[in-house]
Amino acid sequence: MNTYARQNLTFERGEGVWLWDTHGERYLDALSGIAVCGLGHSHPAVTQAVCEQAGKLVHTSNIYNIAAQTQLAERLCEISGMQSAFFCNSGAEANEAAIKLTRLHAHSRRIEEPWIAVMEQSFHGRTLATLTATGNSKIKHGFAPLMPGFVHAPYNDLAVLEGICTSHRKLAAIMLEPIQGEGGIRIPDKGYLAGIRKLCDRFNLLMILDEVQTGMGRTGKWFSYQHSEVMPDILTLAKGLGNGFPIGACLARGKAAETFVPGSHGSTFGGNPVACRAALAVIETIVGQNLCAQAAVTGKALLDGFRQQLKDLPGVIDIRGMGLMIGIELARDCGALVGQALEARLLINVTAGNVIRLLPPLITSESEASTIIQTVSSLVREFIQAESLELRI
Repeated sequence: MNTYARQNLTFERGEGVWLWDTHGERYLDALSGIAVCGLGHSHPAVTQAVCEQAGKLVHTSNIYNIAAQTQLAERLCEISGMQSAFFCNSGAEANEAAIKLTRLHAHSRRIEEPWIAVMEQSFHGRTLATLTATGNSKIKHGFAPLMPGFVHAPYNDLAVLEGICTSHRKLAAIMLEPIQGEGGIRIPDKGYLAGIRKLCDRFNLLMILDEVQTGMGRTGKWFSYQHSEVMPDILTLAKGLGNGFPIGACLARGKAAETFVPGSHGSTFGGNPVACRAALAVIETIVGQNLCAQAAVTGKALLDGFRQQLKDLPGVIDIRGMGLMIGIELARDCGALVGQALEARLLINVTAGNVIRLLPPLITSESEASTIIQTVSSLVREFIQAESLELRI
């Protein structure tokens, strides 16, 4: 079905941060499949794990024990501080599980019609529940009636959120991305997540963090909330967890960790042996190569490089980021830069209309980061100069 405005380009193989198209042309991937391939393409550890497991056992069913699933749950809880895990196949499914978990937990507290506070300009998925939670009216168009039970608040505004918590007696949780990805790499003020944690404690609400895009080392730590030293009650993951193999997870702690019981929720394919082996290989590789720290260092180099190259350029509103999650906000829509970058053999993305989004693999080297800086900076300068010329004409 015609659901994607695809580029006229097909890739047939990849290695590390590089992709080759069907004509043999090589491209530097500064997008990682939208924050998925954190270890780059065709990583040997992930390839070996998938091939070995596929050669032994692909699927049995969650009505039986799955050893790799248990191992993965233990590892994720160890690095996150959470207590239990539910496995699924995508970020939308992980967020759907978090929403169901929240409602079930609320009903156990005799809140019969629970609501969740979510953020404007957020993105949580395209199922009906996650679409409703998403704070983007464009992608909701045509899908009414949407689900009840969500109230939207401005991102990075604790005062408005406190007012919602005070006035909304049926509120059960606050759900948000610690950094908004699709919303334009929007990074909240220092203390914002800690403030939300305090509101949740004060009003007896669950704190749900959607780390589908920010998780698995992308921001320089395993999870973005670890920069703020707060703990959510529910945490959702996907994207970089399987390095391209489909897997999602909903983690929980405290009372939320004990809410689901047999029959409450499930997934036919979720947590199958191959997906879990892939995710375990990802975790062990990130640990073994200290890639969280590398992401922090490379991300700082990218930010410093862009700020040096573009700091005085009219038309550049902001350059921001955390780890390998970089946004360059321009004064006008810049979707044309995606195609221009392809011509320069570089994969980038534009989100929120006017924000260049860069999500390179965690393994990106210093020289590769330099290539990204030089190429993107040159494209931005040419783009802004062309606009100035049009205005003068």
